[in-house]
Amino acid sequence: MAYRSGMAVADKASIIAKAGPIRMPKRGSFPDSTPTMRMRMHDLERTHGPDPCRNLILETMPRAAQEASMLTIRDLSKTYANGVRALRGVSLDIPNGMFGLLGPNGAGKSSLMRTIATLQDPDTGTIKLDEMNLLTDKQATRRLLGYLPQEFGVYPKVSAEAMLEHFAVLKGVTVKSERRELVESLLRQVNLWDVRKRKLGTYSGGMRQRFGIAQALIGDPRLVIVDEPTAGLDPEERNRFLNLLAEIGERVVVILSTHIVEDVTDLCSRMAIIGQGQVLLTGEPVEAIRSLDGRVWRRTIDKVELDGYRARMNILSTRLAGGRTLLHVLADSLPEQGFEPVTPDLEDVYFGRLRAQATARAV
Repeated sequence: MAYRSGMAVADKASIIAKAGPIRMPKRGSFPDSTPTMRMRMHDLERTHGPDPCRNLILETMPRAAQEASMLTIRDLSKTYANGVRALRGVSLDIPNGMFGLLGPNGAGKSSLMRTIATLQDPDTGTIKLDEMNLLTDKQATRRLLGYLPQEFGVYPKVSAEAMLEHFAVLKGVTVKSERRELVESLLRQVNLWDVRKRKLGTYSGGMRQRFGIAQALIGDPRLVIVDEPTAGLDPEERNRFLNLLAEIGERVVVILSTHIVEDVTDLCSRMAIIGQGQVLLTGEPVEAIRSLDGRVWRRTIDKVELDGYRARMNILSTRLAGGRTLLHVLADSLPEQGFEPVTPDLEDVYFGRLRAQATARAV
């Protein structure tokens, strides 16, 4: 399942053909309170059981188009009751566009996403979107947030169209004609219009992820969070989904949390690498890669030689190729005879930062 840097991103117009801009209902059509939303939720749960998507429902109201925004995170820390320090003084500046949060499993990415989404409180720190404090006014935060968590459930016997209409009611779209127009626009944008009547339980992983993005866009959010969205998708579904995210990222702040390096390489204008709850690097992927120019070397060795190389060289990564081991080594000059220079990529940056952190902690 490879989506390599350098692969051309598909024409975005093919994804949103016939969709046009998402049309939001008139402001006057939204109620001041939510009894209709609660009744609709109770009716659906009586028929289909407890709502597996409840964690996705952030009661979002529509907004007028916004100017460029800045998400500012300062000194965010979180320690769970079991003693795990998930976040350690995280500080980030995230502008409009695609921002990649790259790190291994267990690095603290999901903890950070859940904190930004107001699903858990940090021990210390602040989060602001422009001048708005996201941590002190959670309801206001949820009105401008679209969130696609790493895992979410769906009603398997409900169609995508019916489920999105349900979400739209919960988020305040009470005028039927406007709700249908919104749902059609969203389904066309995520390329699910032709299968809108199919039950969600029959959707593939990629189709379900695209449905998740559609629900996250209800309410015209200023901030969209997607947590490990491409895990488990086949190459075609992944390519389609990444192009959809790129189109969304032209308008709002989109945080893409992933452990897949190529997702960030191909999509994100800015990024951060996080490891063991700490920010190890932040900036532009291109600049991060450029910092390793002339310092990455490659050699193929027998597997039995690997321990010896580990003892005397700064190995960035290893990979089996044709029964032998391919090394990438970081060095300011030729490490020894037999190595050749190689053009660095974001994977070299990523592994280099993680290795440096591990080495520092071992000292």
